[in-house]
Amino acid sequence: MRTIVLDTNCLIVILPSKSPFHNVWNELLTGNIRLCVTTEILNEYEEILHQRIPSEIAENAIQTILNFPELKQVDPTYFWKLIKDDPDDNKFVDCAICGEAELIVTNDKHFNILNDIDFPKVIIQRIEDFSESL
Repeated sequence: MRTIVLDTNCLIVILPSKSPFHNVWNELLTGNIRLCVTTEILNEYEEILHQRIPSEIAENAIQTILNFPELKQVDPTYFWKLIKDDPDDNKFVDCAICGEAELIVTNDKHFNILNDIDFPKVIIQRIEDFSESL
């Protein structure tokens, strides 16, 4: 089973049923993909969703995530600080490393620095490519 970390920008685009990337949400719902999160990531999901969509829908989305059949909650014990340009993105990197995720799904250019780091190796993939691979 694939274990991924999903950047918030990608969570936003997989939620709408008419999104070309909604298949990612469906795969998470059915447990075909394991989502790896930390409390800090869940808090960011909640904050951003409340800014972008009605509160009731945001709450339902968060509750659904918490009930994913293959949700993996981790508590990083080491902070790698690999992304210097946007340190807030490091929570996703630390989650991926600690949770032994296969990759981070993101369209955020700040993550591109990870392509140049050999250790620890963290793979990133754009939502378009990840969705197509399912």
